[in-house]
Amino acid sequence: MESTFLTEIFLPLSLGIIMLGMGLALTPADFKRVLLYPKAVAIGIVNQIIILPIVGFLLLLLFPMSLPELAVGIMVLAASPGGPTSNLITHLSKGDTALSISLTAISSIIVVFTIPLIVNFSLQYFMQHGEYVPLPVFRTMLSVLIITLIPVAIGMVIRNKSPRFAARMDKPVKIMSGVLLILVILAAVLNDREILGSSFRQAGPVALALNLSMLLVGYFSPRLFGLNVAQRITISIESGIQNGTLAIAICATLLHNPTMTISPAIYSLIMFMTAGLIIGWMNLGHKPKAGKS
Repeated sequence: MESTFLTEIFLPLSLGIIMLGMGLALTPADFKRVLLYPKAVAIGIVNQIIILPIVGFLLLLLFPMSLPELAVGIMVLAASPGGPTSNLITHLSKGDTALSISLTAISSIIVVFTIPLIVNFSLQYFMQHGEYVPLPVFRTMLSVLIITLIPVAIGMVIRNKSPRFAARMDKPVKIMSGVLLILVILAAVLNDREILGSSFRQAGPVALALNLSMLLVGYFSPRLFGLNVAQRITISIESGIQNGTLAIAICATLLHNPTMTISPAIYSLIMFMTAGLIIGWMNLGHKPKAGKS
């Protein structure tokens, strides 16, 4: 797959379809639900927007990488929380799906403002002067807005105007989103297959540590505030399951660095494996009850 086709057509189109699918499942009530679960939403957002990048940065300090592009890729991934995948995983894991949708919806708005700040900090810290071009903050916000929030808004409008059509399209779009996500990950991994082995040895342990750390932080932090098990499962998944497609798109289309895409691709592969374990555990072993802390 040619880089120009990947970065200029396939990635933006794939992300647009995935976010459109998320919009088809959203209603204005999902944003208003913050008033119903203020404590749960606040904990989830703090984990996603603040704790996640901090943990990612600390892990990169503990496990320095010879390829700084891989470190930046980890930080871009840490700046891209949420995504429709977490809603499906929450549902399959018997979590609080309504809370999951609300957290995804709210975080998708906030990252428009936080992504350029976190990414520019990462570029300045990990890359040598002259090896990178800082992201223009306003243009980056506009780009993230166009490739994420606008498709979501279109999906919400379609659902509002034609709920039956949105309901019919829900399953096909989810299937297409899953297929596109797999293709995006494979394209990112294979694009720099010459350094894939060394990249996995460097980025793999950090990605795994970040994923497991955020799953644990996401589960035990709400426990400190007395949230029930279903809410803890939800916040854990929302904290550990990131929007890998968005991170890959930022690395490829805004930063124009294919090597940076490897880290979010590796993380995406790892998070699907841990998500599978969570789903299996919740369905075969531990069965949470929403009303029980």
